[in-house]
Amino acid sequence: MKLKKIYAILAFQLIAGGLFAQEQLDSLAVTKLSPLFSQPTLKNNKLVVPQIKGYEVSLIGSDNKVVIDLNGQISQPLIDKKVNVLYKIVRKSDRAFGEIPMKDIVIKGVYGDKGVGEQPFVIPSLREWYGVNGVFQLRPESAIVLEQQNEESSKAAQLLKEDLKKLIGLDLPVRTGEPKAGDIFIGSKGDKALGNEGYSLKIDDVFSIQAPNYNGKVFGTRTLLQLLAQNKKQLSIQKGFSRDYPTYEVRGFMLDVGRKFFTIDFLNDYVEMMSYYKMSNFHIHLNDNAFQQYFNYDWDKTYAGFRLENERYPNLASKDGHYTKAEFIALQKKALRYGVTIIPEIDVPAHSLAISHAIPEVGSRKFGMDHLDLDNPKSYEVVKNIFDEYTKGPNPVFIGEEVHIGTDEYAKSESEKFRKFTDYVIKVVQDNGKKVRAWGALTHAQGTTPVRVKDVRLNMWYNGYADPIAMKKLGYQQISTPDGWLYIVPAAGYYYDYLNTDNLYNNWEPRMIGDITFEKGDPIVDGGMFAVWNDIAGNGISEKDVHNRVFPAIQVLAEKMWGAADQHTSLFTFNQKKKSVIEAPGLNMRGHYAALDPVIVHLNFDSQTRNQMNNEWKEASTTGTQFEKGIKDSGLKFTGETSKLVLPIAEIGEQYTVSFWIKPETNLVGDLFVSKNAKVFSDGKGLGYARDGYQYYFDYTLPINEWSQVSITGDYIGTQLYVNGKLIKDMKPFDVVMPYKDKNNGKEIKYKKVQTLVFPLSEISLKNAILDELKVYNKKLTSQEIVSEFRTY
Repeated sequence: MKLKKIYAILAFQLIAGGLFAQEQLDSLAVTKLSPLFSQPTLKNNKLVVPQIKGYEVSLIGSDNKVVIDLNGQISQPLIDKKVNVLYKIVRKSDRAFGEIPMKDIVIKGVYGDKGVGEQPFVIPSLREWYGVNGVFQLRPESAIVLEQQNEESSKAAQLLKEDLKKLIGLDLPVRTGEPKAGDIFIGSKGDKALGNEGYSLKIDDVFSIQAPNYNGKVFGTRTLLQLLAQNKKQLSIQKGFSRDYPTYEVRGFMLDVGRKFFTIDFLNDYVEMMSYYKMSNFHIHLNDNAFQQYFNYDWDKTYAGFRLENERYPNLASKDGHYTKAEFIALQKKALRYGVTIIPEIDVPAHSLAISHAIPEVGSRKFGMDHLDLDNPKSYEVVKNIFDEYTKGPNPVFIGEEVHIGTDEYAKSESEKFRKFTDYVIKVVQDNGKKVRAWGALTHAQGTTPVRVKDVRLNMWYNGYADPIAMKKLGYQQISTPDGWLYIVPAAGYYYDYLNTDNLYNNWEPRMIGDITFEKGDPIVDGGMFAVWNDIAGNGISEKDVHNRVFPAIQVLAEKMWGAADQHTSLFTFNQKKKSVIEAPGLNMRGHYAALDPVIVHLNFDSQTRNQMNNEWKEASTTGTQFEKGIKDSGLKFTGETSKLVLPIAEIGEQYTVSFWIKPETNLVGDLFVSKNAKVFSDGKGLGYARDGYQYYFDYTLPINEWSQVSITGDYIGTQLYVNGKLIKDMKPFDVVMPYKDKNNGKEIKYKKVQTLVFPLSEISLKNAILDELKVYNKKLTSQEIVSEFRTY
């Protein structure tokens, strides 16, 4: 894709002067104007706006509004910073206007360099840092100290207290007064220029966080947590000073829960992870539907999901998974506590099959039941009722100030009706006191019917649907969501299965929307957002599969959306160091274990039931078991229904091997290995596993009264069963082929079905069986290694 093309707002572009205008100025005007914007004038701690005879000049944009704000006021950084600003010029004679960038303005820092030591690594990187000698040392007797009882500081302190306990096991007290060495101090005296999310650090004998606003305090604590998480043994941090703040307000991720249900626990975990990486927006796409061709072209059978309880239309919420209003309200409140805003989306008038399933009369017979019938007044009534139920009244279900209304990919032939409907829904939501987000669609749906602009932001996903230059002319604020860069569609064979994070790190910024690149500091771009679309409903993709795709993207895009055009560390260094940054305190959704010894659990039952994990010994617990003769010395006998072995490791993912010897005394029936997210079981069909509503079988039954060595391996691609060193079944992705052809081209219709497993380990229950030599590896053993494992005994 062409990614370096820079467009003007209006009619022409003059590269030499960087001047954009409504109509081309003569060469004399260009000659006079261009030099006036080549060098900045700094006076009395302000950037002086150039004065040009015959023109009005105003400062409209800055890519670092902390250092140079839109009044031209300068807040001195700790180290030298380059800032790019954007001016608007208006010719008085004819009101023609344009924009002129002033690039790479150097604002001198308090210090001439970054000081001593290496800048601490966090994601996203600290915007300003100056290091000094020594380290801050957290101690068991440390405290979280507030300068005075302040509601925002108290809330941030309590959140930090909870996360420190999850992260390192210390339950620090919170108090007011003077901090002592080893304490963490949270205050409100941060420079107001730091804005809503910025904060400053003074890391000395006390770790001091100062921020003028609550979100800044929270994000300051996230930096502290990341630093401690990378040094959990010493709990020491390089001393120094920092100012940290985002380039963009919107730094987000969108999850399609309409086509695939995600539990409320998953969403709650994601709030914590996004906060940990200072991602500000969690956009939840609450309704959508699958493609008709995978359901025999029958709209009645085509899968559709609507994931939120609705009292007006009780059949609207999906039976296979939805959130109660109370759950969704609690999720939004939790997000605000973590400095994250939930953006709920109800997508209309396309992608609306769940609505027409519940209220069939509003579905379009002309364009398909996934389209609402815009000629039917009932469609307007139903949509208003749905949005009113969630946005109207003093205590609405959608508690935030913005609501997403969808509005894209409707039939192009109905552009005027689509525009009328879009404007209507905007009015409904805004009349209820909310601002609106929508998918960019007004280039595709060209027409004369006006659509409201005020307090409307567009997710700019595809320039053929919404041209960024045209939308800027109309006045729409834009969130960069370009599909060619930022769309994940798991196992679909189009868009990205995994984002090209290396390319994103080196080459992308939110100001790049498709093949349009806005100037640095252009205020029309509010930020960026990447998206996961679960287009192929029923393809076996699990919550864990989605997370494995999201997590590496979060790490890179958090960096790029926070610091944008900052001089980032090299890609190689970033990729190496990011491995040490966890998901969030208490979270390990990947089932990731980075112990140097690949055997992270080994239970031989010869003396005591213990496992080795990260070189630390931790007790495992048993109920209703006894020691009996094993394959080697003693094994663990599960004597009845309530017999179980509980491990302190919930699950293992990424690349893993779980191996064990087992001797069933009767047919194994029931759940054998269990976690919150999955289970390995045995029934009349043999060994199998289940997660996310899917069941899979290895087509193998363990023999009775014989020792068998079982190894199950897995990774991002699939799952394999080995017995006694032999591969029994490789559960890799396979094609599901429809028993009918494509109506349009007569070709075969098929999709890939995924059979992955993050292996459950929380609880093991093997009724009337003996278990021995249980090993869990954080690597996928080769077939030769599995044979060697078998022959060891």
